[in-house]
This record gives sequence, C-alpha cells and structure tokens, in this order.
Amino acid sequence: QVQLAESGGGLVQAGGSLRLSCVASGIAFSFADMEWYRQAPGMQREWVARISSSGFKNYADSVQGRFTISRDNGKNTVVLQMNSLKAEDTGVYYCRAVQYGYWGRGTQVTVSP
Repeated sequence: QVQLAESGGGLVQAGGSLRLSCVASGIAFSFADMEWYRQAPGMQREWVARISSSGFKNYADSVQGRFTISRDNGKNTVVLQMNSLKAEDTGVYYCRAVQYGYWGRGTQVTVSP
C-alpha cells in the first residue's frame, strides 16, 4: 500500500521559515522522482519543486532562491525547506511520487502578512 505522509506545516509570519517533510512507504523511494505542489484557497494546485531520483532539482520561479528540496533515501523522506515566506505561499502543500501517481493528504501552511 502506497502512503505519502506530509508534516511540518503551520502558521508563520512573513519572512519566517518552515520545513516540510514527506515520508513515503510502499514505493521504491530511491528510484522515484518526488515533487511538491501547493494549493491556495479557490486556486488550482500548482507545482512547486521537483527532485529526481538522481538528485537533480527544479523549482517554480515563484519559489526559486527561497525554497530548497532535498531527499534522504535512507529515510524515504523528501523535505521542502521554505525560507523568506510570503503571504502568497499560503496553501495546502502536497508531495507526489511522480512515477506512482500518488499524492499525500497535504499539510497546511499559513503565512501571515
């Protein structure tokens, strides 16, 4: 059974930081490309960042230079370090195992102005 469990969300003031984690089970994690998405209220889900199985990283323009994606294959975990947060970063953050097409349930991030 494939499971992706996000954690680490919360309420933070603009300019602050949060560290999101996603623990995967039921997949060959080290071979999976992993992504983070987010969805603001009333908006479509948008792609945030991706890390390939080999460690290559891509970021959305809106988070480039502020967010860092990383992975720990020994712990089946992908992390999104978010710095210099802005109010527009508010939303539910989801992780996704690309090759498996599975999503986690998400973790809420709220950034107060």
